[in-house]
Amino acid sequence: MKKIVTHILIMASVVSFAQVGVNTTTPQQELHVEGATSTIRVEGLNFANNPLNLGTAENTRVHVDGDGDLVLASEPTEIELLFNPANYLEDPLDTGGANSNQINQTGVGSGYSQGGWPRQTGPGLSTFTLTRNAIVEINYSLSYEIYKSGIGIDDYHARTVQFYVYLRRDGPGYVNPGDATLVRNDVDGNPIDFAGNPGALAYSGQFYTNGNSDGASGLEGFDKKFYATGHDYVKLGPGTYTPMFAGIMFVANTAGTGAVKMQVGGGDDEIVIVAHYYN
Repeated sequence: MKKIVTHILIMASVVSFAQVGVNTTTPQQELHVEGATSTIRVEGLNFANNPLNLGTAENTRVHVDGDGDLVLASEPTEIELLFNPANYLEDPLDTGGANSNQINQTGVGSGYSQGGWPRQTGPGLSTFTLTRNAIVEINYSLSYEIYKSGIGIDDYHARTVQFYVYLRRDGPGYVNPGDATLVRNDVDGNPIDFAGNPGALAYSGQFYTNGNSDGASGLEGFDKKFYATGHDYVKLGPGTYTPMFAGIMFVANTAGTGAVKMQVGGGDDEIVIVAHYYN
């Protein structure tokens, strides 16, 4: 009888320790920590004991590995502002040559032209560098003007203006078909493409109608600066990159419009590159 009682007590002890409660006598899981402000400390993961812990200046994410162990990532997960130069593009009109920022009007909705040139060159001014894989966030505000023979136009024709960003390796420059400097694929090998334009990112489009009348729409669209904004994400690997722009302006009815042109970058232009690092 004594042996039977002992066995019962041992079994009851095993059952009672199958679920452990902290601040609770009725644990609902194998380990149950009760309390709205309760925390768990693992000293093997703290800043003093683990070089992967970023310390008091920044939180460090804890991951679960294949065995179910709590671990710190081999590289810190973080967000970094990589690129934000003031007034990114050159302001003066350049009608030709390597730094052209003039785009000719077309009568069809295809045929983008490269336009706009960095106002200053160098790291942080025309290039940004990734040291590891990241999801890169692109934001821009791009200025443009429409004119003919150097002055604003008032022919009342409706036009469409479109832009996109492309990335070039190593430094500023326009690219030709097949140019190896154009970033055509993301870090996983997926093509970067929009509307048949290799490398196109952060596409934006606007409709524009000009006029110089005294009516209800008087002076709207005549001799003004306009701004287009774009936003996109792309996964990139380590390397040095330069953001460049391409654009198109087309009009459905070319009758009487003449040689209308668009200047890119005459105002204050901004492009912001943010890296979202991952493992």
